[in-house]
Amino acid sequence: MGKKILVVDDDPFLGEMIKDMLEWYEYDIVLSKTACDTVENCISNKVDLIILDKLISGTDGTEVCQWIRGNDETNAIPILMMTAMHEAREVCLEAGATDFISKPFEMEAFVTAVKKLTE
Repeated sequence: MGKKILVVDDDPFLGEMIKDMLEWYEYDIVLSKTACDTVENCISNKVDLIILDKLISGTDGTEVCQWIRGNDETNAIPILMMTAMHEAREVCLEAGATDFISKPFEMEAFVTAVKKLTE
C-alpha cells in the first residue's frame, strides 16, 4: 500500500465510498467517525494526510483541525477539509486546513487534491 490517509466523516456511506475509491489508487485508508477517534488515529497511525469533514457528529471539524495544528506530533500533517457548506472554505483554511473541497465533489477533482497533498 501507499501513503496512509485518515478519512474523518460520520457518514458511513461517504466514508466507505472515499475509502474504496482511494484504496483503488493504492492509498492505505484509516476511517474515523468521531473527533475523539480522529485525535487518537492521527498519532497512532502516523498518517500522511487527513481528510476531515467540517461537521462530525455535532463537533465542528475546524476545532479538530486547530487541535491537529496545535499538537507537535501532528501539526505538519496536510489536512483536506470538506463540507457541503460552500461558504466554509475561508473558515476551514483559517483553522489550518491545507486545502478545501466542497461536497458533492467530482471524483477526479477530489483525487487530484489528494494526490497533490500526498506528493
